[in-house]
Parts: sequence; structure tokens; C-alpha cells
Amino acid sequence: MAGILIATAWCASFLFIIWRWRFFSVPGLDRRWLYGIFLLKVLVGTAYWWVYTYHYPDRSTADIFKYFDDGNVLFGALPAHPGDYLRMVFGIANDTPYFDSHYYVHMNHWYRQWETGYYNDAHTMIRYSALVRLFSFGHYHVHTVFACFFSLLGLVAMYRAFARVPTVPASLLAAGVFLWPSILFWGSAPIKEALLLLGLGLFLLGASGMGSWRAKDLFLLAAGVFVQLFLKSYVLVCLLPALVAYGWSRGGPPRSTALKFAAVYGVAVLMVFALPYVVPGLDILGLIVQKRRDMLGVVSLTDPGSYIPFAPLADGRLGFFLDIPHALYLTFLSPFQTWHIGAMGAIGALENLVLLALVPLAIFWAKPFHRIDLPLVLSCIGFCLALGLLVGWTTPVVGALLRYRVPLLPFWSLAALAVIDPAKLPRWIFKPVP
Repeated sequence: MAGILIATAWCASFLFIIWRWRFFSVPGLDRRWLYGIFLLKVLVGTAYWWVYTYHYPDRSTADIFKYFDDGNVLFGALPAHPGDYLRMVFGIANDTPYFDSHYYVHMNHWYRQWETGYYNDAHTMIRYSALVRLFSFGHYHVHTVFACFFSLLGLVAMYRAFARVPTVPASLLAAGVFLWPSILFWGSAPIKEALLLLGLGLFLLGASGMGSWRAKDLFLLAAGVFVQLFLKSYVLVCLLPALVAYGWSRGGPPRSTALKFAAVYGVAVLMVFALPYVVPGLDILGLIVQKRRDMLGVVSLTDPGSYIPFAPLADGRLGFFLDIPHALYLTFLSPFQTWHIGAMGAIGALENLVLLALVPLAIFWAKPFHRIDLPLVLSCIGFCLALGLLVGWTTPVVGALLRYRVPLLPFWSLAALAVIDPAKLPRWIFKPVP
């Protein structure tokens, strides 16, 4: 009961912040609608807790509990050894045998089962959980409420960045940013995706205002980069070529846009190939292969119902090129294979149907070509394909795949809406304001 009361109090506090903070005063977004989205996210986050409490009861393997439980171990240092708590939270000289024997040995996820040599983003989530523990008093549902607010903050920032694109209907853009089932589900629990949406939204809002070079935009950009680097840096890596190509081709002649995008992505591919020779130990392709092996190791231990077998990559760089069709199949088509596996399988398949249906619908209701913001559309498609390839190369489990592709969903929506002519839409979909 105490946990419910504390979580309710934090819900009320965050609703008050949404009401009073000018950040949430966005053209085209009624604050009452944002109240509803926030409460819906809390409801979905609670359903997430129910699923992983009663349907998948192995607490040690559930992301929502493994960071929470390990964060409690870290927080346990605060009363008697506050210096240890601060050193672990901020990563200051905390990789010693002392911390191993007193704290990390009692955690299940501070160390990876399969070490890659790169930063372990589980540390970020454990530290985050230990910080929220200051306000939750150990009650899990408070962590859900915080995650819902932070992800909503990121989604509003993303919406504000996208809303700077003219001719995109605000109501449809709001649906395309906030209402994807995967965003509601995976972005409403104390897991990486909630904070990733925060970092991605802050980064995009800061980047969209970079032409003015205001201190606020620089701060948002830096904060977004910081969050993404310590959570899922590969999302930022996939996004950077799209932003570079967009900035280069913006305002240029349309006939050169495709060439500029091809040049940027060609250079990006060459950089990935050359990186291990320039910076020894930084091998992106090798990391993908390792991640692929790690996922297969997880599959062998957990036997997930939505596993789709994939063949080993051929040796060398050619193997990645040969596997492109299968990787894209996994990311954009495989959810149809698991539609019959419970409610989550059906919802994932339905979401995928909407995702793919947006392509022919955008073509059918398209603007005249000269009115389409081609750099914007190509940058969104470029990011979606880059992240889609990375997810497809590494993830043979549809449930995990739906989770990992969450960042591309708003960009997919924006690409479709940038092509669609609102005047051609049926009135039951979009009613123009006189």
C-alpha cells in the first residue's frame, strides 16, 4: 500500500510539472492529451510489471527487475558508506577488488556473461536505479512512474523537433511519435528504452535548433549525446550519417540530393571498414559478430518462443552484404511469423502491418514530387535502414527485435507524413482546420 501511495504522489507531481512547465506547451498538443498519454504510459508500465511478475516470473532475467535489484545493492552502501555509493554512481575509482567483494559479487548484472571489451551499459541502468531509489524508498512502481515521465519528456522533445517541419499535420505527427504500441510498452518501464527515448529526443531537439547556436540548443544536444553514449551508442552511430547528409543537402538542388546521401553513406561504410586499422580495438563489425554470438548464447539458455533461426555470417565483410536481405527481413517482416504467440505476438504483428502499410499509403496520397522535402525523407529512411540492418544482423528473437527497433518508429512516421499531402487524406483520418 505504501508503494502505491508514493507512486500516486509522484504521478500527481509529474502531472503538475506537465501542467506548469512551458516545455510541455507545444502547438498542436493539448496538455490534457499529454496528461492522458502519461497516465496511459503508467498503466502500460504497470501491465509490463504484471507480465514479468506473473507470466515470466524469473526475476533474475527480467530487465525491469535486474537493474532494480542490482540498484538496490548499490544503494545499500549509502547509509554506512556514502563515499562508496557516490564512487559507484559516478564511476570514480570503483573498479577495485574492494568493490568486487563488497558490492558487485551481490549483483547479477554488473559484469556481462559474455564480455566484449566495450562499455557495459548495464552499469548506467544500475546507477540510474540507485539514484531513483533515493525517491522511491525501494518501491518498484515509483521507478515505473519516473521511467514514464522521462520517456514522455523525450517524446515531447522529439515531437517539438519534428513539428518544425512544415506541412506535417500535428495530430498525425503526435500519433506517429507517441502511439506506436512498442513505444508505449517498452518506453514505459525502468529499462534502457525509456532513457534512450529521453536522450534521443533531447538530441534531436538540440540538433533542430543548431542553426541559431543558442546555449540551450547546445546543452540539449550535449545532454542527448551523453545519454545515448552511455546507453545505446549504436543508435547515435546510425543517426549521424543521416544528419550529416541532411545538413549537406538541405537547400541544395534536388537532383544532387541522392548523390550527396550516397556519398555520405559510402564514406560511412568505408570508415567502418577502416576503423580497426586507425583505432586498434575499435572494430564495429567484430562487435556485431560478437553481439550475434551473445544473442545465440542467450537463446540457448532461455529458449524463447519467438526465436527465428539464422545462419552464420559468411567470413569477412562480404558476409554482412550477403546477409542484408535476411537482416531486413528479420527487422521488418519477421513479426508476422509470431502473430499467434500470445497477445504480444498479435500486437507486434498488427504494429508491423501498420508500419508496412504506411509505405503504399504515403505513395497513394503523396504530394507532387517538387513539394516533398527529399533530404528529410531520405535522412529518415537512411536511419531506419541503418538501425534495421544492425538489429537484423544481431537479433533472431522477434520479441527483442520489436524492442530494439523502437527508436526508428517515429522516423518512419515522419518520413511517411513528409510525403503525404494532407489535402488528399480522407476526412475521417485528418480534418483540415479552416
